[in-house]
Amino acid sequence: MKVEEQRSGGRTADELQELVLASADLAEFLGELTQKAPDGLSRADRPVICAVSVAWPKKPATIAAGSPEVAELERMQSQTGEGPAIEAMSEGRTVYARDLSRDTRWPEFGATAARGGYLAVLGIPIDLDGESGGESRAALSFYARRRSGFTAGAIVTAENVARHVSRPLRVALRIGRLQAARDDLASAMQSRTVIDMAIGVVMAQNRCGPDEAFTLLRKASNSRNTKLRDVATSIVASISGTTDIHSRFEL
Repeated sequence: MKVEEQRSGGRTADELQELVLASADLAEFLGELTQKAPDGLSRADRPVICAVSVAWPKKPATIAAGSPEVAELERMQSQTGEGPAIEAMSEGRTVYARDLSRDTRWPEFGATAARGGYLAVLGIPIDLDGESGGESRAALSFYARRRSGFTAGAIVTAENVARHVSRPLRVALRIGRLQAARDDLASAMQSRTVIDMAIGVVMAQNRCGPDEAFTLLRKASNSRNTKLRDVATSIVASISGTTDIHSRFEL
């Protein structure tokens, strides 16, 4: 086994942890990860492209890749439910395709990858340790343009990378959930504010109380098949001079 292949892809868990803290969000972390993860696998004459996919319950997968072509291959796997990354996630084991021009396990994926010049692929599951109730899954993939592009030592190196990625990725996912919750709260507060402002406008224009004003807003929302917040926003915008204004709020 070559010395380079004995390394963990050139990235320790501490380095990856620092990468999480330096990244603005999950997408940035995953993007940086795909650039750094192949360090111990690529050669000048044998580049390796990395991709990472995170599968969520009830929403599209989050995908990052070192090239647009590989990103499209990862999206194909997510959409069709077939491919080495999908199999690695579902079976919890490393999946190696030595020659996709001849591999029959995933006909559509294999043919598309081979046409793009990617002949060997490694799919390695990333342990998320029950993240999101055990429903979220992730895999690290490595693409090579040579048949049998990964030696036994290279596979060990790639598996070490996936192991080192596990904890930082869990941290990134938790930070992402906190950011999403914060954004949802901010959006809810903004919606509440604009609705309260619109209620004030309706009260002034119709000389009514807050309950009646809110009822008018809700009726307008239903009759126009428009979200309450959007109706409120249009009313507030009208009195600020950004849209045509009406002398009274009418249904």
